[in-house]
Amino acid sequence: MNPTPSGEKEYREPAIQLIDELSTLTLATSDVERVWAAPVYYVFYKNAFFFFSDPESLHITQAQADRPVAAAIHASSNTWQGIRGIQMAGRIKPVRPGITAVQALRAYIKKFPFTSGFFEDGQSLDLAAFSKRFRVKLYCFAPQQVFYLDNSIRFGFRTEIHF
Repeated sequence: MNPTPSGEKEYREPAIQLIDELSTLTLATSDVERVWAAPVYYVFYKNAFFFFSDPESLHITQAQADRPVAAAIHASSNTWQGIRGIQMAGRIKPVRPGITAVQALRAYIKKFPFTSGFFEDGQSLDLAAFSKRFRVKLYCFAPQQVFYLDNSIRFGFRTEIHF
């Protein structure tokens, strides 16, 4: 079904609301030999999706070649009318230390407060400590194309939105 170009402003807010409500982003990457899908916890900040991953994981090594990446989030549903989600295409980039990294980490810890429980009382929760504790790095999925899907509107409904 073709995307519906009209009504982008009307559907942008419900799309952002859905993104803020949900927590898992599935990233789809590929190389010449295989395709891969990996779920990650994310925080939506500055119109991008920030997440932590092992630098040696397949989805990160495939994405480091600056290949395009697909991503999706969706609400759980037991009926076809309840299918709602976001489909995207974009790129994954490592996040360098700096103000954006600090703010994204703060937003991540706020969204996933259980992560602070992995640290001892008084231990710093900065990017270096987080990376060392979990052996991960901070990455950003920057969408270049975004579609909002909502079967409660009609079967197969989707429309392109912009952040």
